[in-house]
Parts: sequence; structure tokens; C-alpha cells
Amino acid sequence: MFRRPEAAVHRWGRRLVAERDRWVLWTPVLLGCGIGLYFSLPVEPPFWVGLAIVALSGAAAVAAGRAAAGDRGPWTTALLVASGVVLLGAGFAGAQWRASTVAAPVLSEPLGAASVVGRVVAVETRPKAVRVTLDRLRISRVAAARTPERARLRLTGSQPAIDPGDWIRVRASLSPPPAPAAPGAFDFQRRAYFERLGAVGFGYGAATVVATASEGGGFSAAIAIARLRRAVVDRVLAHTDQRSGPVMAALMTGERGAIAPAVMDAIRDAGLAHLLAISGLHIGLVAGILFVGVRAALALVPRLALRHPIKKWAAAAAIVGALAYALMAGATVPTQRAFLMIGLVLVAVLVDRRGLSMRTVAWAAVVVLLVQPESLLGPSFQMSFAAVVALIAAFEVLSARRGSAADGAPGPGRRIALYVGSVGLTTLIAGAATLPFVIYHFNRFADYGLAANLVAVPITALWVMPWAVAAFLLMPFDLEAVALTPMAWGVEAVIRIAETVASWPGAVAMLPAMPTWGLVAAAVGGLWLCLWRRRWRLLGLAGIAGGMATLVLVEPPHVLIDGRGALMAVRVDSGLLAVSSVRTARFTGETWLRRAGQEESAPWPETGRWPDGPLACDAQGCLYRHGGRVVALVGQEGALIEDCWLADVVVSRVPVRRPCPAATVIDRFDLWREGGHALWLDGETVRVETVNARRGHRPWVARPKPRHTPAGPES
Repeated sequence: MFRRPEAAVHRWGRRLVAERDRWVLWTPVLLGCGIGLYFSLPVEPPFWVGLAIVALSGAAAVAAGRAAAGDRGPWTTALLVASGVVLLGAGFAGAQWRASTVAAPVLSEPLGAASVVGRVVAVETRPKAVRVTLDRLRISRVAAARTPERARLRLTGSQPAIDPGDWIRVRASLSPPPAPAAPGAFDFQRRAYFERLGAVGFGYGAATVVATASEGGGFSAAIAIARLRRAVVDRVLAHTDQRSGPVMAALMTGERGAIAPAVMDAIRDAGLAHLLAISGLHIGLVAGILFVGVRAALALVPRLALRHPIKKWAAAAAIVGALAYALMAGATVPTQRAFLMIGLVLVAVLVDRRGLSMRTVAWAAVVVLLVQPESLLGPSFQMSFAAVVALIAAFEVLSARRGSAADGAPGPGRRIALYVGSVGLTTLIAGAATLPFVIYHFNRFADYGLAANLVAVPITALWVMPWAVAAFLLMPFDLEAVALTPMAWGVEAVIRIAETVASWPGAVAMLPAMPTWGLVAAAVGGLWLCLWRRRWRLLGLAGIAGGMATLVLVEPPHVLIDGRGALMAVRVDSGLLAVSSVRTARFTGETWLRRAGQEESAPWPETGRWPDGPLACDAQGCLYRHGGRVVALVGQEGALIEDCWLADVVVSRVPVRRPCPAATVIDRFDLWREGGHALWLDGETVRVETVNARRGHRPWVARPKPRHTPAGPES
């Protein structure tokens, strides 16, 4: 009876030892746990915390290693635990160091029209505008010490030709990067912090190019790549129409801003958005096309083929081409992962070794996490690695079951069937692996993605991408139109497939926001399922199921208010969210609806009352009733006289300067200090969450500062 716990520990220990060759695969997982721990803290820890964890656990690991020499008993377990803590501490320390090194000034409050001068580091084409990112800024009415490192501006109307490296002057309205639209929503301020982006805004009128890159000393390697990328986009758009051209530019450079919204919506709703996110598919195709093409061309010369290692030459050419393509695509997290993996496999060819698939994923993840720890929190990292880990794990299982059976060379018909089947299986596996992350970040699922991918992926792989490689090779000779024309035919076919599938009834399922702990449970379960080989891996299914179950366990808020008090929303009897305006704070309203699993808002009454409904409005505000409680949504100060005595909760767009006996009072100053609010009316209590309280006191959380500081000796 009393030996059962010991027997269980012994049994689990044997299973762990039996898979010791897979231990190394958990290295990036433990690094990620340390990074996640750092970002989850409500306050910024002292600088020495991460280093202390590494030092103490490292010393413990050394001691345990000496004691465990030649022994597989408890000291071996202690060595494993200490080594795991070392990796966790390394991830924590790496995230701390990264956060400290990217710190840069951020605007403390919105700035009206101001003169802005800066160097252009990025230019992005939009359907009706141009978006530029500037550095080396000079902003009127802002002291040099408080000037942001970078700013991003949207320029509309007629604009001069602007290239990366140019210096421009423009009159613009600037604001700090916006806070999340709701507690738990996407944190643009955090992303902007790590991009050293301290201001966003829009320009008034046309910008003036005051100096070119060569005249203003704006040239650098990064600028050169950006200029080349911009030139490729311009040449692609110049030879194609407004429908297929932007999609072709996205496939070749990763810039998707010029794609028409209707086309982008169709591609997304059909489950084909991954084709535009340059990742393993694209990098692999480019590397494969170059490897096969160069090797085939060299094989045409018998003297070279017989006397020289043309396979290694082809591998070297493929590495260079894949790197160039990754840089052209902006070196995003998926392209980094794909290049690191494919590069390692090609290096193995150069040194006459064989690449280990799952280990290449671990290698790529470790590099990305050490260089950009913040990428762990983004959908690009999560979805990219989830898909490739699941695909490799499935391939390992299928390869083991297939064994060494030889069925002979398949005929053409069987080859086609195998290819279509592999595309379908790949889509199913990748779709299942990325589903929790899609729900968490985007709250939507393409129901017919399998059907769309079965047709669109072969067209992209066998037709579109080979012509894209040809277009790159022909651009130095001004002959890219020869390749861009047939490439456009394939892209147009993909767009038509997307539009057809997106038009089918029920093409998109909207889902409510998954809580963070649900996503973590699903991710840990998926890793347990994919990284181990023995049957105990199936325990990971419990974690996946538990994470997905949180979709029905978490209750959405009853009331939402944005940080300016300009937009409000309530949950009505049907369970749907009603938003006070579809035009005011449009992005915030769309975010609320998407996180609620809705595409459109329920009606919001301007005056009067719904029949048996919970919401009544007049010119000064609204009253919302739920569960026997009354919430007053005050728009004008005159409504406070009555609502403070009538309501249990008062949410006021204006400051509350008089005594208010309501149990919970949220006024304009609370919204200004804490950002957007979410309220749950649960039984006897009113639970309130705010954007800033959810994020804590961290370097990227821009908290408003008092506009007037009292004069005194200390000031």
C-alpha cells in the first residue's frame, strides 16, 4: 500500500530514462517556460533574478553531476531537475536582458500637429495610403531626450516617391502606441516596445523628401535590403494588375499591405492565409528549386559532374538563395525558423552528414528564443513551430509503421494520389496543431480550409513559386515580366479558389477568446504528444482536451468600456454583445466583437427600451440590468444626480466630482489611468478587470502622467 507512490515514481523514471535521446528536444521548451515566466510577472523583477537562478541551479547541477557519476539513482533525477532549472533561468535572464537593451523613449501623451523630420527605414504600400517607419527623429515641441527612437506614420493622398534611406519632413499628428482594447487582448504597446517604436500617427498633406539616402548619410546594410525589397515590390506591381500583383508581391517579399481587403478576407476565410506568411513552405520551395536546378545544370557538364562534388555546390547555392529570400521577406520569425532548419539540413549535405528533423526544430527554436525572446508571445512563433513539430512527429510515426516494406516504384497515377493525399494529411495535421493558437489570437476557424488547400497548395508549389524564383533571377536583366505573367495566372487561380470557398455557407466559424491558461494547457499537451515516442505520449491528449474545454468554461464580460470612455458594450439576453457605436473607436469595437465570437454587433438602442430587454437609453446615458443589478452608463454629468442613487455600478464618461453612493464607481479618470475596463456581474459580486492592472507595472506599459505638477521646492 505504502509502496505504490515509490513504484509509480520508479515506473515514470524508467520511462524517462528510456527516452533519454529525446531529452534535448525539451531545451527550447524550458527556455520558453523561463521567458513566459518573465512576461507573466505583474512587476519588473530586479536585474539579478535571472542570473541568480542560473548561477544557483548551475551549481546544483554540477554537484548533482559529480554525485551521480556512475549512478542512475536519485542524484540523476536531481541532475535533470537542476539542468532544467538552468535552462528556465537562462530563458528568464535572456528575456530580462532583451527588455533592458531595447528600452527607448515613448510619447507620454498625444501630440497635435507637429513637424516631423526623420530617416525612412521602411515603406509599406497600402491600398489607399503609404505607411512609413522613421528613425533619427526630430519632432517640434518634443525635447531631444524625450524623442522616440522610431515612429510609424500613415501618409494618404498624393505623395512623392519615398524610398528607405530617404529623409522626409511631414506635418503629422502623433500618439503613443495604443494600449490593448480589452483586458487580455493583443498588446500592441508591448510589441512596439521591442520594436523601439515610440509613436504612431498620420500625416497631413504630402511629405517632403529633404535628402536621399546617399545625400543624407542614410545608407546601411538594413537600408540596402529595405530598398531592394521596395524595388522588388514596385517592379512586381508595375507589371501586374491590382488584384494579383499585391499577392505576388506578398509571396516574393512578405509585404501584404497592398492586398485589397476583399481579396485578403477571402484568402483568410478560405484557410489560405498561411500561403502569404512566408515560412517553411516558401523557404523550402526556394531552397529545393535552387538545389535541384543548380545540380541539374551542373550535371549537364560531364567533366564537372564526374570530377567535382556538384551536390555540395548545389547545397551551398541553395543556402545562399534561401538566406537571400529570408532577408527579402523581412526575416520574420517563421522565415527565421525555416531558414535555420533548412540551412542545417543543407550544411549536413556539405559535411556528408544527415540532418535530424526534430532536432533541427529544437535548434531553430533555441536560436530564435535567445535572439528574440519576445517572439514566444506572438502568433507567428507559436503557429509556425506548432505546425512543423506536429508534422515531423506525424512523419516519425508513419515512417515507423511503414518500416522497410518496399512496394516498388509507384506509377504516375499513384504518385498523383500520394501527393494529393500528403497535401490533405499535411493540412489536417497542421490545422489541428495550430487550432488552439488560431482561436486564441484570431477567434476564427476556416471550416473548409482542407478543400481549399488541396487545390491551392499544389498550384502554389508547382507553378507559382518556381516562376517567383525565375522572376528574381531575371530582375537584374529587366526581364522579370517573362516570369511574372505566368506567375500571375497561378495567383489568380488561387484567388478564385479562395473566393469560391469563402462564399460557401458557414465558411468561417467565429469562436470566443480562449484564456491564456487554456492555451498553455493545450500547448503543453501538444508538446508532450509530439516530443516523446512511447505510448505515454498519449497523455498529452488530456492537456489538449483540457485546454480546448476552456472555451465553454470561461464567461465573457457583461460590460466593456474603452480607455477613453468613447465606446461601451453590454451582453444582452441572447448572449450577444451590443456595441454602442460601429463608427466610434472602430478598431476597439471590432476587437470586442471578435473576442466575443461575433462578426456583427447586436442592436444598441438610441432612445426608449427594448421589449423585455436589459438596456434602456436616453440622451444622457443608458441603464443596463443583469442578475438583479443595475449598471448606469453615464454620458453626461447631469445623469449622475439620479444614477448614483439608482445604480449599483456607475460607469461615467465624465469625471465624478460629487459624492456617489453607488457600490462601484468608474469615471473618466479611472479610465484614463487604468485603460479599458471589463465588468462581470456574478451573483453578489461585481468583478472588475482593467487593461493596466492585467498587464502590471512593466517597462512596455505606458501609464499616463499628470499633466500639471504642483510647483514646490522638490519640483
